[in-house]
Amino acid sequence: MKSFVLTLGEPAGIGPDCVLLAFQAQPEIFHNIVVIGKRGWLTSRAKVLGLSIPVLDCDASFARDVTKDALWVYDPTDDEMRTVIAGKPSVEEAESVVQCIRIAAEMCMTKQAVGLITAPIEKAVLKDAGFAFPGHTEFLADIAGVERVVMMLASQMVRIALLTTHEAIKDVPSLLNQADTITNIRITYQTMQQQMGIPNPRLALCGLNPHAGEQGHFGREEIDILAPALKVLAEQGIEVDGPLPADTLFSADMRQHYDAIVCCYHDQGLIPIKALSFGDTVNITLGLPFIRTSVDHGTALNRAGTGNISYTSLIAAIEMAQSQYRSIT
Repeated sequence: MKSFVLTLGEPAGIGPDCVLLAFQAQPEIFHNIVVIGKRGWLTSRAKVLGLSIPVLDCDASFARDVTKDALWVYDPTDDEMRTVIAGKPSVEEAESVVQCIRIAAEMCMTKQAVGLITAPIEKAVLKDAGFAFPGHTEFLADIAGVERVVMMLASQMVRIALLTTHEAIKDVPSLLNQADTITNIRITYQTMQQQMGIPNPRLALCGLNPHAGEQGHFGREEIDILAPALKVLAEQGIEVDGPLPADTLFSADMRQHYDAIVCCYHDQGLIPIKALSFGDTVNITLGLPFIRTSVDHGTALNRAGTGNISYTSLIAAIEMAQSQYRSIT
């Protein structure tokens, strides 16, 4: 059976809670999923939540009794299981968290798994342990050996692709350039064709500055960088509207004309999509040689182990990954 791999992210956060509660609600969507992590991360949290859910081990070949309706877990680490307290992350678990993500990605690279679904990591804890990447997206790109990936957030309301990701606002103007703009938009366009079943994606590009620069009065990035990049893309057969003012592009009337909107920086795209679709949004990494989806939220340490969480983004991420796989097979 072709399986997806799912990593739990920070075991003290709500990743285990989301998996357990999503399984309780919709066990059928887990039939082709193997969790990469420690079985105890799930069984201890199930006990805290008062859930009676079978959590079973499988080996590296993913061999398992498919007649059993259970959460299946493969532990690739050599570490002893330490007690994980909900809401209290530990640097001691950081190595295991990173190892699980790395091995899950490598399984996708070798076609042992068909795609990766990730729960949120606690970036500060990983950085304290020496993790050298801003987040999942950059780490996975490094594992895959690709120079450029694109972060996309997608919901039923809108899809957002980003030219820059986790960068300080003051650095964004200097990071924008024609070559990367062309590459990112091409990756977005081609992935939507190949993995999302959209033969001719309709794209729009946000300007960086208010009113898309107001003909240069509020900044020249639109004139010097963005518009020339779109001209090159048009010559290559990729038509993109823009650069357009971001303050109107996300209105209901405007966004209905596009399959995705490309934004210059993180919050330019994430604020509107989370305002429209928080809890139902999926983080997709475009440009990897395998499918990768993730939830749209963080570890929510203050809610871990309480049961007072929403798991709908995880379900959306699983369903999106399965949909993308169907589009390419």
